[in-house]
Amino acid sequence: MVASRSARERKAAGQAGPLARVRIEVGAREQFVYKITCVECTGKGERAWSTYRPGEDNGFMAAMDRWTFHLKERHPASDAPCLEFLPAAEQRLQERREQRAAGPQTT
Repeated sequence: MVASRSARERKAAGQAGPLARVRIEVGAREQFVYKITCVECTGKGERAWSTYRPGEDNGFMAAMDRWTFHLKERHPASDAPCLEFLPAAEQRLQERREQRAAGPQTT
């Protein structure tokens, strides 16, 4: 059974913790786009800091990884369930960096 968008939103909000506001939208490719915003921080101008990055992966794992890094850097005393996955998020980040450094793959 596939979870509804609102059920996914509630689950993601629970994992992100009390500093997060979570919205899920449907992207141009008919995929879920996760937008997690911080209730305390601002990004550009007066807009709330957000995990959304135009043109990049904004699926659940990518958004939650960005959110976890934000919590670690800006709110180190915060307590959110997603922080238990910090080592895995750091590993994924390292793998992406290595892939970019290797350049385009030719097959």
